[in-house]
Amino acid sequence: MSVETASAPAVQESKKEGLFSKKNRRALSDPLDDNNPITVQVLGICSALAVTVQVKPAIIMAIGVTLVTAFSNLIISVIRDSIPGRIRMIVQLVVVALLVTLVDQILKAYMFDVSKKLSVFVGLIITNCIVMGRLEAYAMSQKPWPSFLDGIGNGLGYGIILVVVAIIREVFGSGTLLGFKVIPQWAYDMGYVNNGMMMLPPMALFLIGIYIWIQRGRNPKLYNVS
Repeated sequence: MSVETASAPAVQESKKEGLFSKKNRRALSDPLDDNNPITVQVLGICSALAVTVQVKPAIIMAIGVTLVTAFSNLIISVIRDSIPGRIRMIVQLVVVALLVTLVDQILKAYMFDVSKKLSVFVGLIITNCIVMGRLEAYAMSQKPWPSFLDGIGNGLGYGIILVVVAIIREVFGSGTLLGFKVIPQWAYDMGYVNNGMMMLPPMALFLIGIYIWIQRGRNPKLYNVS
């Protein structure tokens, strides 16, 4: 007697994506160099010019933007399916504004001197093109964990440029690093003078331009990026 076996359709369960799969690692690492928000995407330039006179404010600003970008990406990604398309920008701004307000209040409570130096630029994170750009381009279409990693990556990519520029400006403009004197006194005795031009905002723009030149010179992927 022949036995017919009914072949049930094979149901292939999609493998769960690892926390640090290749895609997720790229979301975290690409903004550090290949897709840096400042030097490649050309976003967030204004604050990069304004808060890089000293390293400490630059580090605090970088941490603030990283936290806001990461957690706003996470929140928007979690609720993206319930956001009406017509008001998505308003919802995004409300989420970002809430996070920025928290960062601003924490700075005023625990680092008031840095808060005064950063002035209005903390509040302007709300309209930072990097934050809003990642919400629109990534968080609105991706799962929460990759969106969170993308936010961290873009925040760190932004922060790297700020800190590099701030180190050069503070060392050559003030002779200090994080407030500590790094240019020896004998150099001043021999005629060394701090470069006052390093304290001016245009020098930050020149330094970022030099960074872009070096970055594209060593990375063929960026030759045709406009």
